Amino acid sequence: MARYLSGDEVALEVLIKRYLGLVYNLVYRYANSEPEAEDITQEVFIKVWRNLQKFDQHKNFKAWMVVIARNTALDWLKKKKALTFSSLEDEGGHSLIDDIILPDSSFTASEIFDQQQRQMILNKAVSRLATKYRLILFLHYNNQLTFQEIAEILGEPLDTVKSRHRRALIKLRKLLDQSDF
Repeated sequence: MARYLSGDEVALEVLIKRYLGLVYNLVYRYANSEPEAEDITQEVFIKVWRNLQKFDQHKNFKAWMVVIARNTALDWLKKKKALTFSSLEDEGGHSLIDDIILPDSSFTASEIFDQQQRQMILNKAVSRLATKYRLILFLHYNNQLTFQEIAEILGEPLDTVKSRHRRALIKLRKLLDQSDF
């Protein structure tokens, strides 16, 4: 940020490359459509570029950008008149929590199958959680945001975010213990 603000145009390209995936994944959860997510992502980066001079460099840039992405996606939803909150599933009904456990090519076929089975069970359990809990898990584990960053993004107190995370894990553990999947 500081490099760009001091005149280094290449620094902006580095910032865009660094955060493109994060922004796209986040807005896709709202749009649930690749073309619309691409349009929203482009709009987010235009807004970021226009407002870079206003950015408080004492604050977290990643959290600032995620707030812009979230607000842009919500504005898009309002314009679309389909104000339904993302269920954290893609068009094919696959849970976005899939990215938590990535298969390792060095595993045997049996290990990969077992891992996929565990992942499927985890995804089903996560899908049964309330949206407020799924969102915190998604932001924390998929986007590797800190609880402080999540609190800033959601406009919630830090303790509320931590509490929801803990409750989500407790509820998830109970669902997994029931193991009726």
